[in-house]
Amino acid sequence: MTVVVPADRLEDHVAAVITAGGCSEVEGRRVAHRLVGANLVGHDSHGVVRTLRYVGMLESGRQVAGVTVDIESESDVFAIVDGKFGMGQTVGEQAVQLGIEKCQGEGVSIIALRHAGHLGRIGDWAEMAAAEGLVSIHFVNVAGSNLVAPFGAISRRMATNPVAIGVPRGTGEAPVILDFATSIVAEGKALIASQGGPALPSNALINGEGEITGDPVALYGEGDQNVPGSQAGDGALRAMGDHKGSGLSMMCELLAGVLTRSGTAKDQKFCNGMLSIYLDPAVVAGDAEEFAAEVSDYVEWFTSAEAAQGHERVLAAGDSELAKRAHRLEHGIELADNTWESIKTAARQVGLDPATWD
Repeated sequence: MTVVVPADRLEDHVAAVITAGGCSEVEGRRVAHRLVGANLVGHDSHGVVRTLRYVGMLESGRQVAGVTVDIESESDVFAIVDGKFGMGQTVGEQAVQLGIEKCQGEGVSIIALRHAGHLGRIGDWAEMAAAEGLVSIHFVNVAGSNLVAPFGAISRRMATNPVAIGVPRGTGEAPVILDFATSIVAEGKALIASQGGPALPSNALINGEGEITGDPVALYGEGDQNVPGSQAGDGALRAMGDHKGSGLSMMCELLAGVLTRSGTAKDQKFCNGMLSIYLDPAVVAGDAEEFAAEVSDYVEWFTSAEAAQGHERVLAAGDSELAKRAHRLEHGIELADNTWESIKTAARQVGLDPATWD
């Protein structure tokens, strides 16, 4: 069973919960806006299903409200930024804004963000840079989140470790945004499946006996699926693309975890690390308008490829998210009943009465 909630109403509810959980009204709204935004583009794994977890993290101190990042070292084109375990939607935004400003000044910049709270949908940060006309590349890992088995293994050794790349186009055109977990599915999709949402692909996990499966029990075990513990199962998520995805995920651990000194999947304290590279087409390509025109020309040619059987048309990176956003803004966001109930549980946990929501 599912419930459909208009995006603005859902954002209001989640903002109220996050604010009551310890954030300022501004930060609570920022977090809610990013979570609902993830649902709007179909990245439900990084959307409002996280609300109850965020409340728990705030209560336990694993994520901290109201943080301003520390810039530990910097030059005109580089900065090491400590997020101090602040809410990812806050410290991530600060780190990305710093990268944008440095890139606008010098044509290129690199930002190493460590100890961020959960950064949410990484495509948000690529979109933020693209809105300023900049190309960006983001490698992310999740210290303290040991979920994914390397290719050929059963044991967990990595997190879901997303990569995002954003390329701007011309004025009025949506940027090209590639945003994916290096596991076959993000952990949040397994969470949604465990709560009655869409089933996982049949090859998404491996259980403790080495059998390929789509059953989230391999990850969460048989416990309470309203707040499943990802360490309770005897199996693991599988890396996408066999050895290629496994290798890319490993590099996320090294670049976003070890290089930033944020930690890796083998560490205990949960946080995100993110290594971000920003490039100004006006400097690198020599002319921003010519660059945008060539990007648009190539995307048009790319998507004009003859569609294979079973496919209506060829999509560029980000096209499905744009279509989903338009549909969900018009028709509302569909949530599994258990996800909606978990948000209400979070509301009651922080002293709100969700009976007024229905």
